[in-house]
Amino acid sequence: MTQDVTQHFDVVVIGGGPAGLNAARAAAQSGATVAIVDDNPRAGGQIWRQGPAHPPQAPLHALLAALQTERRFTHWPSTRVIAPLGRHGLLLESAAHGGVSVSYGRLILATGARERLLPFAGWTLPGVTGAGALQALIKGGTPVRDERIVIAGSGPLLIAALATARDAGARVLAVVEQAPAAELARFGASLLREPAKLSQAIALTRGFTGLRYWTGSIVREARGDDRVRQVTIRRGERDVTLDCDRVACGYGLVPNATLAHALGCAINDAGEIVVDDEQRTSLEHVYAAGECTGIGGAELACVEGEIAGLTAGGAAATQRAALRALVAQRARWRRFGARVATSFALTEAARTPPADATLLCRCEDVSVGEVRRCADWRDAKLQTRCGMGPCQGRICGAAANLYFGWPAAAPRPPFSPAQIGTLMRAADPPTVAR
Repeated sequence: MTQDVTQHFDVVVIGGGPAGLNAARAAAQSGATVAIVDDNPRAGGQIWRQGPAHPPQAPLHALLAALQTERRFTHWPSTRVIAPLGRHGLLLESAAHGGVSVSYGRLILATGARERLLPFAGWTLPGVTGAGALQALIKGGTPVRDERIVIAGSGPLLIAALATARDAGARVLAVVEQAPAAELARFGASLLREPAKLSQAIALTRGFTGLRYWTGSIVREARGDDRVRQVTIRRGERDVTLDCDRVACGYGLVPNATLAHALGCAINDAGEIVVDDEQRTSLEHVYAAGECTGIGGAELACVEGEIAGLTAGGAAATQRAALRALVAQRARWRRFGARVATSFALTEAARTPPADATLLCRCEDVSVGEVRRCADWRDAKLQTRCGMGPCQGRICGAAANLYFGWPAAAPRPPFSPAQIGTLMRAADPPTVAR
């Protein structure tokens, strides 16, 4: 067998969103050889997602332009991490090149977050998605003009989805927020401390003109034959039913720490990668930045990414003034993130499991009642196959954690379906090309 050659980089960044791009730029400008590995075909992540009718936003355009001038920078789009290879290596699978192995001196995890989807009756019907998923579909070219859409769940992502759907010509019938009105009023008042955020919120919502914005409310059921046709919403003590063509429902975000788990990085009880003041994880050669270390928005992700890039790239000693300014910005945006978390914390109504007949695991058709009878997540997997489908528990595991308090199961590689040829590379130690 011909021996494979592993490409080596001083710094490898996993994730091409705000944190990953800022980390890559800072590390490359420090003189390091840098590669970004991103499973999306275009850079930007969810926040700056590009698409056929969605060219790069100004911050993304500036970052990409700066990276294009760096000769020591490599970008691998449409590439997934399949498994770790030893202490300083990764097995990747690229849409263009198949199985690829890389080694690194330092690794920066900028893996972002996943949308938390909570089951309700009818949530598996075609036309029912997450709020973030609706954004991704629209930016990817899915037509929604004149469709009647209900956006539900919790958090600022609902407002972003509202703006994206409206811009695409959809008729958003209602935004259904589980947080109570009093908490949202306090959050709105706190935006006076961040005028740019307040202006952004007003622009995205258009002041909620011509829109139902229901607080303290949750989706109870979606109905339809071939696809969703109606949605029932619990508002206080009564139910309201709306005719619709789509339902987009997401209850905030959870950090994506799959690779960090596998590498052995410390993870806190909230599922966040634990980092120090320089964004270093419990492993000295591994850094993390962005929403995998805690949900805080694009501004915080950008700052954390730049700190991680400067330190991993070896420029911390010569950039002390810049680092001090970045640390101050990080503190500011972490405070903002904490206000968001408090204001949109899930209420008892959202945390209560739905009826036992409701599917919890869509991949393996396992109901809430079947899982409820199990002792823990491992027992649920053994007894019901919950979490053993294509998503590997990424969706049902987060719901089970919320409903039953079960810790998330430690992921096992391969993290994504991979070709046999790619998996064989892990068994054949490659030669490192420097």
